[in-house]
Amino acid sequence: MIQTFFIQHSYLIGLISFTLGFIGMPVVIRIAKKKGFVVRPNKRMSHTGEVPNVGGLNICFSFMLTYLLFEYDQMTQNQFFLIGLFAIMAVGFIDDVLVLTPTAKLLGETFAGIALIGFADLRITHLHGLFGITEIGVIPSYLISLFVLIAIINAVNLIDGIDGLASGLGILYCIFFAVYFHLAGETSWSILGICMIGSLAVFFIYNVFGHKGKIFMGDSGSLLLGYLLTAFVFRFCEINAYGQVPEAVHMSAAPAVAICVLTVPIFDTIRVSLTRLKQHRSPFLPDKNHIHHLLLRTGLNHIQTTCVLLSVSVLFIALAIVGRNWNMWVLVTTDFAIATALTLLLWRVINRKLYGNADN
Repeated sequence: MIQTFFIQHSYLIGLISFTLGFIGMPVVIRIAKKKGFVVRPNKRMSHTGEVPNVGGLNICFSFMLTYLLFEYDQMTQNQFFLIGLFAIMAVGFIDDVLVLTPTAKLLGETFAGIALIGFADLRITHLHGLFGITEIGVIPSYLISLFVLIAIINAVNLIDGIDGLASGLGILYCIFFAVYFHLAGETSWSILGICMIGSLAVFFIYNVFGHKGKIFMGDSGSLLLGYLLTAFVFRFCEINAYGQVPEAVHMSAAPAVAICVLTVPIFDTIRVSLTRLKQHRSPFLPDKNHIHHLLLRTGLNHIQTTCVLLSVSVLFIALAIVGRNWNMWVLVTTDFAIATALTLLLWRVINRKLYGNADN
């Protein structure tokens, strides 16, 4: 009876997730400082003092506790999904503490992918007519799904570079998928999104507005978020491919819609990787060429930069909704054309600022 009430008023589930996260965060910060799970100031970071970098632990625990509280009857059905979730969080935590090599990190992501794709059987099985292809075989399904999972996880990981950006984008994306799954009658998936919104909201407050209580998400959080968003994308594409949603919310261009929603991390990762390869550098080597770094060069601070990118993301989500039944190539081309134009405009602003300073 109580469970039904909360499900009918799902925003309350988000409040519970937020409350659990708010209670747990001071504990995580205190333990992290005691155990030395912190980041010290360096040339790539602008913070002062030692800041804990394992905020993903609190995100994971508050998210999971809330989800199991209301979806405990789905535990057996979702056991492999949850195993993959804990695995990717563990990989991120180990990387935060010990710093894994790119190969080791990739192996960890692959293990989590096997749990999600191979055992939980949550994967892409339909290409929605892309290249004239609809349903695909098991092996191509596994390979494509694993590629998409690794791409999204690392895109989210790379965009986590300034205060509030990854968590803010995560909240925005989870709102989109939670609302969509609610409209589509996918209650359990909607609850997943709502639980994560509450957990991310707590982290956002501490990360952006915290002083002595400041904490970073770390890879434990960004990899976890990327994993969950990938699961959302898989389910979103699958239910639209096989007509498992009401006609009013059906999206024939579902894969392109997902790309539009996640434009900021996806486009930025592609752009940065191509730039590094063009300069004969490894795409895995860090630099300060990400979109948030470029915006910081214009004179914006962290919060202003995060607000700009969240606003831009809202526009891309609006494009996704408007073009939900367009030809997929048209929607993706339009999406990337706008992203390219905005990036060129940003570079023009940066160059004008640099040359203006030089002239002065």
